[in-house]
Amino acid sequence: MATIDFLLLANHAEVQNGLLYISGAGWSDMFRPLSTPEGQIPTNHFGIGTSVLIPWDETNQPHRLTISIQREEDGTELGRVETDVEVGRPPGLPAGTDQRAVFGIGADISFPEQGEYRVIATIDEDTRSASFRVSDFPSQFLSEAPR
Repeated sequence: MATIDFLLLANHAEVQNGLLYISGAGWSDMFRPLSTPEGQIPTNHFGIGTSVLIPWDETNQPHRLTISIQREEDGTELGRVETDVEVGRPPGLPAGTDQRAVFGIGADISFPEQGEYRVIATIDEDTRSASFRVSDFPSQFLSEAPR
């Protein structure tokens, strides 16, 4: 069975040439301005980095990876990404070696209110989650706010 190796929240996450690049990872608090001048709910950008391990005997077959952003209180889903993950075995790989696949996702989400949220990653029957808090931050202090 494929497993989630890790799941990180970051200011930015992307994959280039099979490597996961993370900037500003490890936070648990996100701040948003109170509102835009038009009274709309502001959008926050953040990154999600994850790694999955595919066992030797499950390479060359599809595995479904789902990553969702939910409100902790009631499970309301604010965003979702789904993809099939299929990795092969390169020549010369020692028998029994797990294969790793990494993913970096940029999320632009309008959080409807302050509170507890979570990112949930699921592959096959394995699930991992990362919780965080969203708080309002007055716009006059936005340039000084931690991310």
